[in-house]
Amino acid sequence: MQSSPSGVAIGLFFGVIAITLAITYWAARRSNSAAQLYAAGGSITAGQNGLAIAGDLLSAALFLGGIGMYFTSGYDAILYFFPAMAGFALMLGFIAGPLRRLGKYTFADVACARLNPVPIRILAAFSSLAVTLMYMIIQMVGAGGLIQILFGIPYTYAVIIVGSLMVIYVAFGGMLATTWVQIIKAILMLSGLAVMSILALAHVGWNLDELYSRAASVHKLGEGLFQPGGLNLSVAQAASLSLAIALGIPGMPHILMRFFTVPNPNTARKSLVIGMVFIGLAYTMVFLVLGAAGTAFITGNPDFVDAAGKPHGGTNMVALHLASFLGGNVLFGAVAAVAFATILAVVSGLTVAAASALSHDIYVGVLAKGKKINEKTETTVFRVSCLVIGGLSILLGIAFEGQNIIYLTGMLYSIAASACFPVLVMSMYWRRLTTQGALAGGYAGLVSSLILITIGPSVWVAVLKNATPILPIEQPAIISVPVAFITMILVSLMTQEAQRPATAAAE
Repeated sequence: MQSSPSGVAIGLFFGVIAITLAITYWAARRSNSAAQLYAAGGSITAGQNGLAIAGDLLSAALFLGGIGMYFTSGYDAILYFFPAMAGFALMLGFIAGPLRRLGKYTFADVACARLNPVPIRILAAFSSLAVTLMYMIIQMVGAGGLIQILFGIPYTYAVIIVGSLMVIYVAFGGMLATTWVQIIKAILMLSGLAVMSILALAHVGWNLDELYSRAASVHKLGEGLFQPGGLNLSVAQAASLSLAIALGIPGMPHILMRFFTVPNPNTARKSLVIGMVFIGLAYTMVFLVLGAAGTAFITGNPDFVDAAGKPHGGTNMVALHLASFLGGNVLFGAVAAVAFATILAVVSGLTVAAASALSHDIYVGVLAKGKKINEKTETTVFRVSCLVIGGLSILLGIAFEGQNIIYLTGMLYSIAASACFPVLVMSMYWRRLTTQGALAGGYAGLVSSLILITIGPSVWVAVLKNATPILPIEQPAIISVPVAFITMILVSLMTQEAQRPATAAAE
């Protein structure tokens, strides 16, 4: 057990903070305009943006939650990740290029290209905030557990520390600072996963069969550890989860914003391909080696689990315990620093997306409609929005203490797949879409997904402490996504005559 913080862990931890603050200071001197704050001035290269995209997706959910879920449920953990590659393929073929060509700062710019902009921006802002705040909860829960186990300080204070740093990075450095923090984090994450994978394989004589045999011998599922069924999901539940992830990835506002940081659509596509390669490497290491290694070496080990067999700090901390087992305090400190850099990078990207929704979509696009807003005012609103988002994230992170962050990820993708993706793809590819149809479908997807998540097990039982859930499905995309699309199509077909006058009035 990591009973007290080591000098190596503390040194590397504060080293990450120092480096990221230095990047923020550098970026702040170059981020005085709205274009710099929202999209780094469109100056990011394909390689840089590819690493930053990988940095956005290689989050605490993969590193901490993925290994933790494998520890408890085995093979079924892959249901949370491999559908993501289908989502990236969808984004590559149909989203990245048109988005960069049509948009400016947020995905609402695309939807507003031929629809009434004011109500569409309000819908897009609500959807973006719902998705980004849910994702922020995931990172805050991971950060709280990480700092708690590293320094022994209370969870609440740990969440406040992360939230405060997040506000500093984004409010001052904007997208430029966020991009470089994500690039550095992606490199550190991939390096950390590679080192842990090499050490884990060396520990069993470079024999994967031996690693899997050890894992099966100590896990309650036995050989079932490597068979579907560890999560006890029905076919409908597994399909709903896969649908949520595959359609949620192309609807994630903070990932969509990455395509506005590059100069043209071709670069946007190239950066996505580069990002997919790095993400695929990370998935392979986690699910081919590290998930089984965490199970084999941590299960029943009294240094890392209590008398009931539960890992110290919760299942989200299995990755850190595995690092300590494989490399002692040095690797523990390095991996803790990487995990913290991971969280900082992701929350920074999320904060940019959420603050942009408030400042660009709501303040500039709705509240100040018809008025000329100077850039100084807009950048001020952006920075104030960062403070608001930071405060909300801290409160929500505290409320969801103890939740497995990978479960929360599934809920997040359900919201993105139901609220953001339908509006985005239909506005780009269905010419008969009307403003009324987009609004009806978008709100139907957003509201239905939020309600169904609230009455499901992860909120109704785990957070609100009710005995049984009203809906026994944690990720309701199989219901809410069709609701969004069907509503959008039906209302659009019924309002074709009203579309032309409404659009003309908006113009």
